[in-house]
Amino acid sequence: MLGIKQDALAADLGDDWNQQKVSLLEQKETIDAPLLQQISAVLKIPVEAFQNFDEEAAINVISNTFNNHDHSSPQFASIINNTPTFNPLDKMAELYERMLQQQKEMIDKLEKLIEKK
Repeated sequence: MLGIKQDALAADLGDDWNQQKVSLLEQKETIDAPLLQQISAVLKIPVEAFQNFDEEAAINVISNTFNNHDHSSPQFASIINNTPTFNPLDKMAELYERMLQQQKEMIDKLEKLIEKK
């Protein structure tokens, strides 16, 4: 629901964690309190949210929050417009151009080092 990949969660949980261990954890019916506390801290979600989790209620909250376009209600007063004001392809092109520039700078530095020898 949070869009966090298992690998990322495993990395945040510590060196003895990996994607497979997180996958197995997700399948468990119950989780020991200390581990639940650790996961809670990593995800920045109160332990109670896990203990009182109701999938249907969570889906309804998410659906009503992000799919309801009626922003006149006070409950929507603090929601940020999640429509990007930029073209993701433009951002990728900018990133690619920056990477190319960095590569050119690196090549220039290497050429200077070679000339010195």
